[in-house]
Amino acid sequence: MTYSTGFGPISVTVGDFNNDNRLDIVVSNWKGNTTSVLLGYGNGSFANQTTYATGASPRSVAVGDFNNDSRLDIVVSNYDDNTISVLLGYGNGSFKNQMTYSTGSKPCFAAVDDFNNDSRLDIVVANCDGNTISVLLGHGNDSFANQTTYSTGLGPYSLAVGDFNNDTRLDIVVVNRKDNTISVLLGYGNGFFTNHMTYSTGFTPSCVVISDFNADNQLDIVVADANGKSVTVHLGYPNEGFLKQMSLITGNGSRPRSFTNGDFNNDGQIDIAVVNSGTNNIGVFLGYANGSFANQITYSTDSSPCAIAAGDFNNDTILDIVVVNRDNDTIEVFLGYASLALAAVTSASTVPISSNFLLFIAAESLTLPFSNILVA
Repeated sequence: MTYSTGFGPISVTVGDFNNDNRLDIVVSNWKGNTTSVLLGYGNGSFANQTTYATGASPRSVAVGDFNNDSRLDIVVSNYDDNTISVLLGYGNGSFKNQMTYSTGSKPCFAAVDDFNNDSRLDIVVANCDGNTISVLLGHGNDSFANQTTYSTGLGPYSLAVGDFNNDTRLDIVVVNRKDNTISVLLGYGNGFFTNHMTYSTGFTPSCVVISDFNADNQLDIVVADANGKSVTVHLGYPNEGFLKQMSLITGNGSRPRSFTNGDFNNDGQIDIAVVNSGTNNIGVFLGYANGSFANQITYSTDSSPCAIAAGDFNNDTILDIVVVNRDNDTIEVFLGYASLALAAVTSASTVPISSNFLLFIAAESLTLPFSNILVA
């Protein structure tokens, strides 16, 4: 199912904004200076958008409860006015007008977590032109402290948060688009961080996600190579840090832009879903317990997909996917199906289907063609 957004949608995430136990969607609209909120009905479909004003050129969107009122709020990074916008939620699916806070130069990505263990959410922002990240500690009362900045590599473009050294203190990983590196900043647990450590990665990294892909209790890092044809996997080790292990091939001209992870086929292993902006498709890599992955299975999207998020939109305990299509100002919802509920596979090769195999189908079509599908 395809839904309209504002002008130039570029980022997406999900959350329950009206406390009805049904996932909703929020999108940042780069050209429209707005965010779009689409409330979910719990059956895989969504209401039409409601838009809220942001700063100039909102680039990234994240959600969290910033004032500890059990209602989800929204934060957006505004690329062209060097701010973030915080929109506090009423808990009924609507939001207050924005409050703004200063960041570094050209903020292009934002994430939230509790960096100083005070049970109040904080915000971290990647500043593309400043070669820094900004950390804004939350007061838990609708407001944030002024930013503290930390150096990164050149052109920090995306980031993720996790405990990389198992000291129960949150750390940050940043992908640096202009020097093909990732920066890791270890946290002290009080809201401050060490200087960054640098690791080489693929060409023009654009997105990063983390998880323990090989079940060794060490977080691993996966990076999308925006101007290449692959996704790079860095496995984490206690003493060596992160080692580049493998590249997952997304195809010639694919230009992977963004991805998400989750257990898409309910086999207990973490999988990866990537949007390929050059070939207009989603690539799903099913994970094995040793940190390796199967070849991608692809699903067609509309024009220039640039962002992706996952959640269970129809409450069937199977993860679904939402994709942002930049060129036609829409999002597209793909519902996940397990086992014999088959959807068309756009890969040319036949695909064996087992009890833990998962396929996706665009939500508006429940016709299940069997071409190029082999039931094992």
